[in-house]
Amino acid sequence: MEDIFQITIILFFSMLATLLSKRLKIPEVVGQMLIGIILAPSVLGLIKGGHTIEVMSEIGVILLMFLAGIESDLEVLKKNLKPSILVALSGVIIPIIVFGSVAFYSGRSLSTSFFYGIVFAATSVSITVKVLQEYGYLSTKAGNIILGAAVVDDILAILILSVFKSFKNGGGNLVVQFSMEILFFIFLIFVHKFIPKIWKSINKLPIYAKNTTSALIICLGLSLLADKVGMSAVIGSFFAGIAISQTEVSELIKEYISAIGYVVFIPIFFVSIAISINFDVIVEHPFIVILLTLLAILTKFIPAYYSGKVCNLEKNESLLIGTGMVSRGEMSLIVAQIGLSGTIINEDIYSELVIVIILTTLIAPFLIKMIINRHNLKKYN
Repeated sequence: MEDIFQITIILFFSMLATLLSKRLKIPEVVGQMLIGIILAPSVLGLIKGGHTIEVMSEIGVILLMFLAGIESDLEVLKKNLKPSILVALSGVIIPIIVFGSVAFYSGRSLSTSFFYGIVFAATSVSITVKVLQEYGYLSTKAGNIILGAAVVDDILAILILSVFKSFKNGGGNLVVQFSMEILFFIFLIFVHKFIPKIWKSINKLPIYAKNTTSALIICLGLSLLADKVGMSAVIGSFFAGIAISQTEVSELIKEYISAIGYVVFIPIFFVSIAISINFDVIVEHPFIVILLTLLAILTKFIPAYYSGKVCNLEKNESLLIGTGMVSRGEMSLIVAQIGLSGTIINEDIYSELVIVIILTTLIAPFLIKMIINRHNLKKYN
């Protein structure tokens, strides 16, 4: 019953946070994460996490990215492939160089310093997606570039992490790892072409909610496959959403999956982000936390902004892309967790990284909203 109690508490306070966020005119996701911090073990201790919460949280981010895929226009994503790749490349290379250098000159070992860079190379598109959805900007040109860049960004970060881990372990599995990931992307192309063709057969099945059930199976199946080949599960769910978006029933599926996701799983994901936070690090090393947070923001914002300018985007579009790439969130937390479990970093460094990740995740929605408000004011003047 402990897990049921935690779920009840999360859902109740998440609903309350959403209402207060609307009243205070702040992004809903910020309200939910702040509630998570208040409910977490470091403050009130009403939620402590555990396996059930962890699984439901993982399903939440998978469904969020699946819905982002459904809302994405594949042709627009293809059209904006060049700026997406440029934004992603600059947003991976710059953090690795900057964080690697800062950590190394702060006395960290070479491998630990490089790992700092990998952690902050990843972008959490799920936070940005939620904010862009809330303000109706997900389907814009800038929204599609952010989506494309974030997916490429995470792929690059995972590939670099794979190479790093292989060298740490002797380099034996590197070729196998790359081969599996290449085969996975070939399979995604096949899925994209094949799924719309089989949906007529699915429509004939005498099963209640057959479209939603089939979509969920495809979403979770591709997420599991992505995880199996060493990639992020959200990459699988995002591409599952893109494939489903080509079907005639995509709007119906989106409506039902939104109900499932936003009522239960997605709020649990946003609230549970703060469970691992440890405020002792802020008290003991405030300067380091502030410095790393500023670097985390600037090493994503500046490269993304100037990449947009290079691709001849408008200033407001470039600013939105810059702020949209700032958030770290679950992807960076996963990388940090891999570093801790693999003894690449110790618990003190892990806590330090988690605090900075959480802070960028909280700050990013405000930056996005500020740019959107500026754009709207300009549009109506």
